[in-house]
Amino acid sequence: MPELYIGLISGTSIDGIDAALVDFSGPHIRLVGFEYLPYPADLKAAIAHISVADALIPLKDYGTLDMQLGCLFANAANSLLDKARFPATAIRAIGSHGQTVYHAPNGGSPFTLQIGDPNLIAERTGITTIADFRRRDLAVNGQGAPLVPAFHQAVFSEIGVARCIANIGGIGNITVLPADNQSPVIGFDTGPGNILMDQWIARHQGKPYDADGAWARTGQIQAGLLEKWREDAYFQATPPKSTGKEYFSLPWLEQQTPLAAYRTEDIQASLCALTALTLADAIRHYAPGTGQAIICGGGAHNGYLLELLAQYLPCPVQSSEAFGIHPDHVEAMAFAWLARQTLQHLPGNLKEVTGADKTVVLGGIYPAC
Repeated sequence: MPELYIGLISGTSIDGIDAALVDFSGPHIRLVGFEYLPYPADLKAAIAHISVADALIPLKDYGTLDMQLGCLFANAANSLLDKARFPATAIRAIGSHGQTVYHAPNGGSPFTLQIGDPNLIAERTGITTIADFRRRDLAVNGQGAPLVPAFHQAVFSEIGVARCIANIGGIGNITVLPADNQSPVIGFDTGPGNILMDQWIARHQGKPYDADGAWARTGQIQAGLLEKWREDAYFQATPPKSTGKEYFSLPWLEQQTPLAAYRTEDIQASLCALTALTLADAIRHYAPGTGQAIICGGGAHNGYLLELLAQYLPCPVQSSEAFGIHPDHVEAMAFAWLARQTLQHLPGNLKEVTGADKTVVLGGIYPAC
């Protein structure tokens, strides 16, 4: 009998909802179905607005958006089940990451906030829903992120092979999988993934992203800009560490750069190089013995970014698809896996990754009635 879970996530790029139907019954985790539900333009704008640092948001607007997203996450799960031809009763649970609107793990009152009401998801799907995964890790003094390295360990580790998983969403992060199973897995956010490139092309060309890095290819990488950007305190900080679009955004870029002094395409090329170089810096420093770099997330579709990564790294750079999982599916599958961990009362965090005092069972459970 299949052991089916659904994972739901919308990442920092705020493009839409990924929904994965995953079977855990066999010796290998298997994707059964996948659905992507793009956000309408007005909803995407509302999420972007509420996510701005120091934004003043009426509670009515916050509550409305939480409800709207809960309904959309439920719709994504139901659409996935319709296409896969499985009834809700066949699914053990949904793991919903929700939509991060603010991530502030440092300071005197650390917090992280994901919205998308899980009560609505459970009610509208008829499936037990597990959500709010990150705050339990914060409660034991962790960063609340990244959480996906535990799943990377479960599906990509191989004894005798040193691997590094680079997930390039809005934010970039790495998971270092040692060749032996005695050494701890480490992982952390390396800095911007696609977020700065997406925001820059949206401002100047009205496009949501730079397809295949085509616009970046037309520019010239500015070595002086790269050197200045890499001096930022985040890149110098030691892990565990995590970040978000609250930090790496166009205001950060404007503070760092005399933008009028450069061609817009040169800025784009340099931002692409910043993502590649900071990922490569992290891998070379914290995983010098890496034999394989496995790329997942939306950045895996940016051919220019992958070319730069291959230039900066001494090891082969390959898409996660070569290892059995499409790069667009990894994170949603991870939250299906995390939901299963929760129902089995097993920890979902890696304390060496998040900096938590201990491993803990993550998430709140919203039973189906």
